[in-house]
Amino acid sequence: MPRPLWKGSISFGLVNIPVTLHGAVTPETLRFRQIDRRSKAPVKEKRVSERTGQEVPWDDVVKGYEYEDGRYVLLEDDELRGANVKATQTIDIVQFARREEIDPLFFETPYYVAPGKGGAKGYALLREALRESDRVGIAKVVVRFRQHVAALMPQGRLLVLELLRYGHEIRDAADLEVPGDDLAEIGVGPREVAMAETLVQSMEEPWRPQEFHDEYRDAVLQLIDEKVRSGGERAEVEREAEAPQDSAEVVDIMALLKRSVEATGGGAASEGRRAAPSGEGAPRAGRRRSTAAAPPGRAAGGHRERA
Repeated sequence: MPRPLWKGSISFGLVNIPVTLHGAVTPETLRFRQIDRRSKAPVKEKRVSERTGQEVPWDDVVKGYEYEDGRYVLLEDDELRGANVKATQTIDIVQFARREEIDPLFFETPYYVAPGKGGAKGYALLREALRESDRVGIAKVVVRFRQHVAALMPQGRLLVLELLRYGHEIRDAADLEVPGDDLAEIGVGPREVAMAETLVQSMEEPWRPQEFHDEYRDAVLQLIDEKVRSGGERAEVEREAEAPQDSAEVVDIMALLKRSVEATGGGAASEGRRAAPSGEGAPRAGRRRSTAAAPPGRAAGGHRERA
């Protein structure tokens, strides 16, 4: 099983579902080591004390926040995690929304969500509720010591958590000089538009992400392969140690769901929906189920796959 980068639970209403978070994309950035041109030896980057000039061991390195000019308060990782345990261990769903309401500009980083120990039932229940209602859960989550707003959405059998950018992180494009809607004013005629539409239609094909790859990266890798074959040097990278697994306990989900619905004032509406017949195998009105899963690593939201 892939090593989780985060362990905690999904919280909505009074329900808590133990889950683990896993990276959904693999960055393909080529990494290079700095090499001494004269000796051909790798160049190390050392942690050097600005006061003594001596190298500082990793065990003696802590995070420091500069609260005044030249003055720092020191913080251990355990202290940062303990500042708000609920925030650092919970995907806290605060509302639900339609997928199409989220502008693709806000999508930042996707993660796969897997059920933790004892979380399979709650996981499946939430996944189906989101799928049937065609909604996404808008949540708060802390990843790598930073709180994010995120969208939790179904993708096939998976739940995918897409970290979203905050509104203030999106730059205002009002100052950009772009053509207006009056095409005649800029010399674009109906025949040119029709010709452009014909070209677009002639080039239309189904989206197959597997057919696209980084051609520049391929060329660089080929260059590296040729230099290795001719006697170039290689380096190895050590793997990080795996994090220990945690376990969690789930209580009666149905009871918590009922109490959560009552707390939000949705009890009457729920009773009205239960009055309709729903026998085994009976068709359900308004059922919307995707027949094809979105490409791996991307949530169905119309945004571009990132390397």
